[in-house]
Amino acid sequence: MNEIQIEAYGKVNISLDVIGKRKDNYHEIETIMQQIDLKDILTIRDRKNEIKIECNNSLVPLDSSNIVHKAFRVLSEKCHVKRGAHIIIEKNIPVAAGLAGGSANAAATLKGLNKLWNLNLTEAELMDIGVHIGADVPFCIMGGTALAKGIGEKLEKLDSFKDHMLLLANPGIEVTSSHVYSVFDVENIKNRPQTDTLLKAIQKNDIYTVSKNMVNVLEQVTCKEYKEIEKIKEDMIKCGALGSLMSGSGPTVFGFFDDEDKLYNCKRILEKRIEKVFIARTI
Repeated sequence: MNEIQIEAYGKVNISLDVIGKRKDNYHEIETIMQQIDLKDILTIRDRKNEIKIECNNSLVPLDSSNIVHKAFRVLSEKCHVKRGAHIIIEKNIPVAAGLAGGSANAAATLKGLNKLWNLNLTEAELMDIGVHIGADVPFCIMGGTALAKGIGEKLEKLDSFKDHMLLLANPGIEVTSSHVYSVFDVENIKNRPQTDTLLKAIQKNDIYTVSKNMVNVLEQVTCKEYKEIEKIKEDMIKCGALGSLMSGSGPTVFGFFDDEDKLYNCKRILEKRIEKVFIARTI
């Protein structure tokens, strides 16, 4: 085998709470993460030496600053592999959107190279390597639904919450995680997610209770600074979304729907002013 194609799935945060700030300036979080079927596709080809990255999106760097490059480097060093790789990324997940597109690409790179190089690493071993690449990478390797703690790397797999329809809207605002966390006041959180309520609802596959109890504390920063994020949330609710939330540190907003007609109507309304609107399902 000298070529492999692998899918890299995005995620949304059904809840996100910030517990505190660590001495190393990272924030301790508690979040319920959900994989969705919005995906990038990676084609990985064996190469004698070095890594070459191609992508159909000009916003994606092709040098060592790309997290895919880091995944390749960490895995090859860890497993003492002296091969190269040509990695072609077909990008469908918006860049810097709070949907873990980069982390998903890194996870897919680890999984793809594991097969291409016949390393026979287990999922748990790949997740351990993924921690050194990015906080969301272990989840993107595991997939499904999970409760994440620490900086996002401590994972507890939850019952399946798949096949629920959602609409995603990315307003194209540049929001960096570092900025959001730097101005976030952990001592002044007005509304925290009821994680236990959400966990019980997920266990029962209860989309209604989940949707009504979704909270992302980082909205305290983003909705104040970027009115469009709050406007998208309001529009989704007006269109019949069961609940709407910003994913991660933003700027993408998603809403759960139980009615396909309302979902498509909301998509049409939002597309009048927003370029990137997607329909997806939980997986």
